Amino acid sequence: MPITTYAVDSAKPVLNQLGLIGKSGRRDRRINPEEIQQLLLAFHERGGKRQSSIPMADIFEFAIETAMRQKEICNIRWEDLNKDKKTILIRERKDPKNKHNNNQVVPLLGKSFEIILKQPRIDDRIFPYNSKSVGAAFSRVVRSLGIYDLRFHDLRHEAASRLFEQGYDIHEVSLVTGHKDWNRVRLFFNDKQLPHLSGFQ
Repeated sequence: MPITTYAVDSAKPVLNQLGLIGKSGRRDRRINPEEIQQLLLAFHERGGKRQSSIPMADIFEFAIETAMRQKEICNIRWEDLNKDKKTILIRERKDPKNKHNNNQVVPLLGKSFEIILKQPRIDDRIFPYNSKSVGAAFSRVVRSLGIYDLRFHDLRHEAASRLFEQGYDIHEVSLVTGHKDWNRVRLFFNDKQLPHLSGFQ
């Protein structure tokens, strides 16, 4: 059926004026070392009680090392791991401009390669868990510890921040985070967080 977006397009300026719609606020929440230790301890304690539980401690550390989204972590496959080059292929990586054929090879930095090798090979996927279950388990422990305003997606921000702080250039960080538009990497940050980005155009 032919449709038109005229009504929606016409309403947008007024809705913006009334503050009913607008761009989502940029988050700058970073996890601190004390929170990391609290979470790791809690994940290890809970994981030790149940043999079949999600290895949240490994997934948590892997997220901080790789800047991957929880769905990406739960979708990576053993067949896409290159042990010689220490890289992994992320299939159909999220990209607002390209919905299909967006596979990307990314380097496994820090402890991420060793974390993968620790996982039992029980499935085609390295972390064969439902991504929503991973997010729910993370939120449950965060709430139980009384940690304020921390989401799983904030670990992606933390990972990118650490790469910049370690001296990686913006094109190198983009390779890890999957941003094809370098300006979108800057949306992660503000000049107060990473002053050396202020000159980047």
